[in-house]
Amino acid sequence: MAFVLAVVPDLMLSSKVSAMLTAAGHEVKTISAAPEPEGFPYDLVVCDLEATDPVEISALPAPAIGFYSHVDVETRDRGREAGLELVIPRSRMARELPHLVARLLS
Repeated sequence: MAFVLAVVPDLMLSSKVSAMLTAAGHEVKTISAAPEPEGFPYDLVVCDLEATDPVEISALPAPAIGFYSHVDVETRDRGREAGLELVIPRSRMARELPHLVARLLS
């Protein structure tokens, strides 16, 4: 089990992310904006790159998965340039999130 922070402002999407990760045995906290890195207790971050600055997420002391709309190449590139461990389309996140989290945490 891991303690995962989901930075996903959209309520429906954050509920989906939380449900997927909780079902996989993780403890999840959802918030709408990037937190401060000081005292950061999470093992992993999952974030919506369309609503979150990837540079702020990359400053956190945990690996991060950022997701974006598959047609938004600019957002994808910003996530990659910021150094997030995984930058994936939203559709892949919806299919594979528990597997991707397990891979990053292993």
